[in-house]
Amino acid sequence: MSSLTEHLSPRTNQWRRIKDRIATVSVTAGGAGVLFAILLIFFYLLYEVVPLFSGASVEAREPVATSLRSAPMYLAVEEQGELALAVSGQGVAHFLRLSDGSTVLREALDPALGSPDLVVAESAESRLFAAAWRNGEIALFRHQYRLPYPGGEQVVTPRLESVERLQLAEEPLVSLTFANTDDALVLVGGTRSGAWVGVRVVREENFLSGEVTTRVESLPLPAMPVQGAAIHLSGDQRWLYHVDATGAFSVLDLQARDASGLAAVVSRGGLFQEPGRLQTSTMLLGGISLLASSDRGELVQAFMVRDPGEGHRLQRIRSFDTDGVPAQQLVPEHRRKGFLSLGSDDTLQIFHTTAHRRVLNETIATGAAPAAIAPRGDLLVQLQADGQLHSWELHNKHPDISWTALWDEVWYESYDEPAHIWQSSASDNDFEPKLSFAPLAFGTLKAAFYTMLIAAPLAICGAIYTAYFMAPALRRKIKPLVELMEALPTVILGFLAGLWLAPLVEDKLTAVVTLLLAMPVGVLLFAFLWSRLPLSVRARVPEGWHAAVLVPVVIFIGYVSFAGNDALELWLFGGDMRRWVTNELGIPFDQRNSLVVGIAMGMAVIPTIFSIAEDAIFSVPRHLSYGSLALGATPWQTLVGVVLPTASPGIFSGLMIGLGRAVGETMIVLMATGNTPIMDANIFEGMRTLSANIAVEIPEAEVDSTHYRVLFLAAFVLFLFTFVVNTAAEIVRQRLRIKYGSL
Repeated sequence: MSSLTEHLSPRTNQWRRIKDRIATVSVTAGGAGVLFAILLIFFYLLYEVVPLFSGASVEAREPVATSLRSAPMYLAVEEQGELALAVSGQGVAHFLRLSDGSTVLREALDPALGSPDLVVAESAESRLFAAAWRNGEIALFRHQYRLPYPGGEQVVTPRLESVERLQLAEEPLVSLTFANTDDALVLVGGTRSGAWVGVRVVREENFLSGEVTTRVESLPLPAMPVQGAAIHLSGDQRWLYHVDATGAFSVLDLQARDASGLAAVVSRGGLFQEPGRLQTSTMLLGGISLLASSDRGELVQAFMVRDPGEGHRLQRIRSFDTDGVPAQQLVPEHRRKGFLSLGSDDTLQIFHTTAHRRVLNETIATGAAPAAIAPRGDLLVQLQADGQLHSWELHNKHPDISWTALWDEVWYESYDEPAHIWQSSASDNDFEPKLSFAPLAFGTLKAAFYTMLIAAPLAICGAIYTAYFMAPALRRKIKPLVELMEALPTVILGFLAGLWLAPLVEDKLTAVVTLLLAMPVGVLLFAFLWSRLPLSVRARVPEGWHAAVLVPVVIFIGYVSFAGNDALELWLFGGDMRRWVTNELGIPFDQRNSLVVGIAMGMAVIPTIFSIAEDAIFSVPRHLSYGSLALGATPWQTLVGVVLPTASPGIFSGLMIGLGRAVGETMIVLMATGNTPIMDANIFEGMRTLSANIAVEIPEAEVDSTHYRVLFLAAFVLFLFTFVVNTAAEIVRQRLRIKYGSL
């Protein structure tokens, strides 16, 4: 018999070939377009993420000559990087223009007292500095800057403001530290005779008149070495750190007294692991962490932690790789937890404490002259003893990101132990960003786990029954109805979960738990009783319509569970299951928790898994099941031994697609959880997922900032996770197809 094509005209055959070719090209182009779009997304995310892991660079400017002929006692740079303040050894403040070294303003600190013995800064980020004279008098000054725009051009106008004067000692000081707040000023100094003196100036404001009165209190301090020692005050004015020449430290609590009435020593020890002498030390931004370097190149960070039952102690947190180069100066940044180390061999090293990362190590011939960094961290200035002003442009945009900061436990300031924390912003400039992905990744997997725990059994079992046991007429109604659920916007599901389901679960927790336990037991019990009914009764229900009989049973079990909630809760849990779970079991309960998310996201994922799995099971060739039944197998044996293995690639694909949707779901998680980035597997606690975190924080992230790029990194992690899962799923699916394709 000749084929059908032999009876078609040549024109018809040609038109068919053209249509086949057009279809082939269209499908190929569409697939290639999808792959191209995915690659574009991949490379765009990579483009935004790569700068996070780039190092820093430094670029030298041409040195300029100034009117100074000695190294300054104090050096600072203003915000715009146009002016520098240098306080000379003669007690004169010089505001210098960085572009040409010219003096914009020259002002003596105190013409009567002349040259000061000491000039010290309050902290890295403060514009306040103190000068100490030979008679023990202290004066505080603040350098201010105005930015008028005459003629439309910005002009930086400096001003030196006297803040406070007081008598700290009756003899010259060899060391000095101070901390100033709106409420109090604390100064501590070491005298030439080897004694420590300290005062607290308390400011009290009359809330009616606004008048401010001051009260000076003496701070009695114990005897400690003065020569060769360094002292520092914490930003909250509580802790006084004393580090002697050998690196041994003592921490005094200025708010407590010992038996002799002196400031209590709460912690003692050594900063350095290897024997060495203290080279230099300073406080990091915020006044919490102490940085210290030894003459053997050891550079450490330490801060106070709470010791359970033993008060507080100074804890050595981390050490930094300096290649054995001792630091001559440590210059903290003004707005980040980073600092610069100017080494004895003219090397510049830049570190970030939270990331535990060295981002730069270069030789720039700095020497031992004082150096200062601009508030924006983009300019380093040094004034040499010969009056030459050197400056370097710093390019260091994202020093606070490293593998350690993203995934490992980090010991953050003011924490008692290392932890995984996500807290990207706060209200002050001293904040230490906590950008750990661990709680976000954990929350993503937690949400997906509880979602699949609820959705997978219901969807797969429903698909099996609908495709294999249900009557065709009923299947034609049920399958579209379930698939219609997929069209429901997830924002609606999240809205209902957050405002209706979460309060319901909290109020009727006993009923929800009872329902989850009673429903499978009740259905199985009804099935057992149904099998014991006379055949004449069971025959009245047509084959494949048994699911309709279960509807009243499901409704009845649900009604009984919720109707008996109060009585059961009073009988078993003293009237409040939530409180019983918290107090008796020690399990915290949050209203918007993983159970709510699992139920709500389950409703979104069930249609996807159900539809794909049902199609796979229904598509199993009938001759396979008929042959199995003809050989004497029961319907269940046929289902387990023939139908499910044959349909397993499709079922597995449905599960993986459902898992992918659960991992990437945003709105339900965003609205139905407390969005708390914690690592707790408790089903009654919330979480924050990577996708929800991106949705919450990307509108507030500054473009090109570290936070902004870290959110892109979160998207990149999600992208890679989806790619890996889909690739693994496809490999497994192909192996299942090969294994069971011969059935």
